[in-house]
Amino acid sequence: MSDIVVFGTGGLAQVTSVCLDKDSKWSVAAYTVHEKYLSEKKLFDRDIVAFERLEHTYPADRYAMIVAIGYAYANKARANIYRECKKKGYTLISYVSSRSVHWGMFDIGDNCLIYENNVINPFVTIGNNVVICPGCIIGHHSVIEDHSFIGSHAAINGNSRIGAYSIIGSNATLADGITIGAESIVGAGAAIMKDTKPQEVYVSPKAERIRTSSTEIGPFIQSPFLKH
Repeated sequence: MSDIVVFGTGGLAQVTSVCLDKDSKWSVAAYTVHEKYLSEKKLFDRDIVAFERLEHTYPADRYAMIVAIGYAYANKARANIYRECKKKGYTLISYVSSRSVHWGMFDIGDNCLIYENNVINPFVTIGNNVVICPGCIIGHHSVIEDHSFIGSHAAINGNSRIGAYSIIGSNATLADGITIGAESIVGAGAAIMKDTKPQEVYVSPKAERIRTSSTEIGPFIQSPFLKH
């Protein structure tokens, strides 16, 4: 099966469509969403069909699928759709960008999306229905459990474990050997130095605005590349 039906029409689905067409052996044939969200008939000149009737025009014996939606409802929405697709009998593919760096020595489940510029060390295990956004580092012998979402430029050091349904925000850092409990949320830029329990939420201090405007401090900002 070289033809794919993408579940979703949002930003992640559109990016995934480009990746599959430009950087894989698969070709996107159509898109699908639940009927209540069906507001358009076409995306990139391809049909958008109601998921409830998908098998009538794009049957499971001729088309594979990929679910390309984000972390809505703490990844539960993507997980539910993943199970619905499997119940209909569809094969769910995984995409690993050719622009990611790895030695091929890692295990990966189905319906995974691994975008460009990721570094995946040997002996990593990635479960089912996992999204890894661009620019992450996944250290050796780490495990990312099912239905997780890893934001851009997250650094997961070696021997770490990400529990199922977890969200790791952009630029978050996990120290070596850390276990993140299932259904946890690690916010953007947070640094985790010890194990967490299930369903915990961690956020980093947010940036604070100072009273001075950029026009006031601009003249005092020096650049080593400027000659006076």
